[in-house]
Order: sequence, then C-alpha cells, then structure tokens
Amino acid sequence: MIGRLLVVGVGLIGGSFALALRAAGQVSEVIGVGRRPESLQAAVELGVIDRAGRLDRATVESANIVLLAAPVGDIARHAVEIAALAGPDTVVTDAGSTKGNVVEALAGLPPEARRGFVPGHPIAGAESSGVRAARVDLFRDHTVVLTPGADTDPVAVARVQSAWMACGARVVSMTAEDHDRLFAAVSHLPHLLSFALVEELALRGDASRLFEYAAGGFRDFTRIAASDPEMWRDIALANRAALLTELDLYQVRLAGLRAMVADADAEGLRAAFDTARTARVAWSQRPPRSR
Repeated sequence: MIGRLLVVGVGLIGGSFALALRAAGQVSEVIGVGRRPESLQAAVELGVIDRAGRLDRATVESANIVLLAAPVGDIARHAVEIAALAGPDTVVTDAGSTKGNVVEALAGLPPEARRGFVPGHPIAGAESSGVRAARVDLFRDHTVVLTPGADTDPVAVARVQSAWMACGARVVSMTAEDHDRLFAAVSHLPHLLSFALVEELALRGDASRLFEYAAGGFRDFTRIAASDPEMWRDIALANRAALLTELDLYQVRLAGLRAMVADADAEGLRAAFDTARTARVAWSQRPPRSR
C-alpha cells in the first residue's frame, strides 16, 4: 500500500492516477496541488483527491509517492523543486511526454536528491482534459515507460512500477535518450505533420472550399491536429534534438516520393505504398498490450 499520494497537477492524467490507485485500495489519502483553486475544489467534490495542499517541504515530505503531472513546459522546473523538497522516504515520479529535459534538469541536484526520482511517461490520454475527464480505467492495458538513471534507487523504481501496475498498466524501462528518440518518431513527428498539413491548407485563399470537400482520409490523418497547441509546442521544444532528426529523415522520404511522382515511377510508388501498407496492417493486428 502506498499510503499518502501527492498529485501535482490534478488533471486528466493526475486525476486518473489517483482514481485508479484509490479503486485498487492502494492509497489512504490523496492530496492535490495545482494552479487553479476551482479545479482543486472540483477534484475534492468528485472524490479524486481528499484535500488541496501546497507545494512546500512539509507536504512533499509527508507523501509516500508524488506524481508530477504538470504541463511539459513546466515539468523540468517542478521536478527540480519537488526533488529538492522530498524526504528520504518520498518517491517522486512524473508523467511528462519527454524525458531528456527532466533528466537534464535533475542532473544539477545532489545525488541524494536524484535517487528517489523516477522519470515516467504513461502512454495514455483522451480527447478531453481536466479533472472532470479523469477515469479510473485510463491506464488499464496501456504502457507506462520509466527511465530511471544509473543512480536511481531500485526501491523507488519498484514502488513506482507497483503503483502503475495497480492502475492496470504494463510497465517497461528504457533510457531517457531511447524514450525521446522513439516517441519523436511515432508520436511527436506525426503531430507536427498533421498540424503542418492543416495549417498549410488553412492559409490558402480557397481554404473554405478545400475543407468543404475534405472527407474520411483527411479526417483520419488530421484528427490529432485538434490537440492542444501549447502542449505540443512545449513537447516539440523539449524534444527538439530528436524531433529534428526525425523531420530530416521524413523530408528525405518525402523527397523520394516527390521524385517518383515527377518521374511517373509507377513501380516505385507501388513498392513504397506496399511497404507502408504491410507495416501498418501488421501493427494494427498486434495485441493491444504490445502497442
């Protein structure tokens, strides 16, 4: 049993984590910290947290686990602040979509302050945000990636892993560098491509006519362009080195396809599309817990 849980950022992710652990009987008290008092009050009324608290030493030290679920743009700063406030028995983890920026920020702290911090990333989300969108089953059968460093306390890693497993998640570990490289390719790049296409069409003089005739293919490809612009701005900047690499690789592939179209290379286009189709079908047929 975890005991006292402190959630910094009681929104979709932080609220769902609290609900899942409460349903699993793993917490005796949940304290919430956030920027907006009205959101914390709603979290109390919904039974997500027991009470609101402050981000001070007394509150952090009293928690057995602290989940930092703040926006990516704030998470590195908060990670350093919370790690410095944590007591010897407090384990801290985060739920940010990028990990290199967190690890880099923590590097400036003394080793004893870093030992209890386990960087993490739950691969789950929803179209809605905020504490009212929190769900007890949000993480069930989803993957959570942990990126502990060489000096991270194994006991802290085990406690965070157990907490996520109690939420129904599958937990894997990798380096922060591998995490950011992988997610730049399969998450961050697709969002940039989707945003870019919709922006390019929206800026044309005949944008309204183009959107009038857009149908299922456009809808499928651009669904994620409806995501929070500020959140994805922060993710792009936090993971810019890996994302630039992926953008360069994609531009090479796009240039290759352009050349095939210009040269009327029917066989080259068919082969490229067949490779993509085969890979996409194989991925879609994998069991949910492995993707």
